[in-house]
Amino acid sequence: MPAPAVDAMLAEHAELELRLADPAIHADASLARKLGRRYAELGPIVAASRELSTAREDLAAARELAGEDPSFAAEADDLATRIPALETRLAELLVPRDPHDGDDVVMEVKSGEGGEESALFASDLVRMYTRYAERRGWKTEVLDANVSDLGGYKDITLIVRARAPEPDGVWSALKFEGGVHRVQRVPVTESQGRIHTSAAGVLVYPDTGEDADVEIDEKDLRVDVFRSSGHGGQSVNTTDSAVRITHLPSGIVVSCQNERSQLQNRARAMEVLRSRLQAVHEAELAAEAMAERKSQVRTVDRSERIRTYNYPENRIADHRVGYKAHNLSTVLDGDLDDLLTALTTADRAEQLSS
Repeated sequence: MPAPAVDAMLAEHAELELRLADPAIHADASLARKLGRRYAELGPIVAASRELSTAREDLAAARELAGEDPSFAAEADDLATRIPALETRLAELLVPRDPHDGDDVVMEVKSGEGGEESALFASDLVRMYTRYAERRGWKTEVLDANVSDLGGYKDITLIVRARAPEPDGVWSALKFEGGVHRVQRVPVTESQGRIHTSAAGVLVYPDTGEDADVEIDEKDLRVDVFRSSGHGGQSVNTTDSAVRITHLPSGIVVSCQNERSQLQNRARAMEVLRSRLQAVHEAELAAEAMAERKSQVRTVDRSERIRTYNYPENRIADHRVGYKAHNLSTVLDGDLDDLLTALTTADRAEQLSS
């Protein structure tokens, strides 16, 4: 990226620093959050640019002084070796970022092939993501859940949130989780010890909420209210506080029963609906502009089998990037770092090559 573009980012970072220091900005929580995320996103670029500038200045000074004091020659050689690595690092940081990388995530997990076993596997996936979130210091909140007879999830919607703005936030880590997750194991319902294959679908999209750039006509909505339910479907509320919103043009259905009042559940469901519609809108724009990359890594596509969890071999395999490891038990306990790094590295390499 040309130097003027880097200079523009440095100027933007300085301006954001001043704006965020103004108490009046924080009166608008949504604006403050948006500015904070952009400031955090620019931070690594600013740091790398300053380190590179300092190294170049030091190299020039060391070369000039080497003529008078030979000891500076070794310093000049060391700096000359470091600078290409710093230039590469800055170039990588300047690759256009996913604008949602700092966003929180809405995640939907649904049972698929396999009946009750699929619902139990869906609950295992939810536990895996929840444990991973705990490791990262993130918060998870269940908005709606439909529990099976054996305690699995027929479907569940949850939000994963960072506690503070991060340039590489929840979306940057979990955006590649959308797709069909296949499991091979002996189900608890299997009396003869045979290995079965079943699957669960995962859908992830950025929690843009109030920031979503979509218009929703109230006439396009059907709103149903019902009583919140707990494990096994029993009612846990004596009033119709849970809300289900159907967006008629798209067929998207969003439910929320986590809040105590119908009004709060409706507001939360509308935020999720806006996020979902925003994700659909952005996917349509990308398709229309022929901008969708033929990538090894895909994001929000539940029709594609992306990963297999093989219990007998303690093996996990991601079919998009050829990742395989025999540490399934630790992965299911939330240790996703190596797997997610492999996906991010593959996506980054493709962006750099293009």
